[in-house]
Amino acid sequence: MEGEIEMPVAGAFIDSDIFIAARNADDKNHKRAVELLTYALEGRLGDIYTSDFIFHEAVMAAIALTKNVEYAIDIGEFIMATRRIRILYTDSKILMDAWKLFKKYGKQGLTLTDCITIALMKEHKITRIISFNRKLDVVPWIERIY
Repeated sequence: MEGEIEMPVAGAFIDSDIFIAARNADDKNHKRAVELLTYALEGRLGDIYTSDFIFHEAVMAAIALTKNVEYAIDIGEFIMATRRIRILYTDSKILMDAWKLFKKYGKQGLTLTDCITIALMKEHKITRIISFNRKLDVVPWIERIY
């Protein structure tokens, strides 16, 4: 529309459960995960991020759930090969911030990896996460897309 100003799209973070479900046709959330991942990779949410800890969690969960190393490799290769996904790395500052968050939110069910994700999102000013993890809803500034 003429004269309409477009707001910049801030981007979104992708959680491990999305990668796991999208790459496993037998997963109960497979269809929705594929839809969400496709939407994100088409650029509709802006830049797309994940992290080194999410990469690790997705690969390890794939092995734990299926006992299939090939499935785990498929997830890892998908994340590494998808150019639109930027992997954020954890450093000592992020780890310390995450530890503080874990002490605050751990009793509400968030894991240390969840808290690392939150710390990275805060550091990079990312307010949206694509995730089926309802426990993330305790963080008031995060918009969970599911």
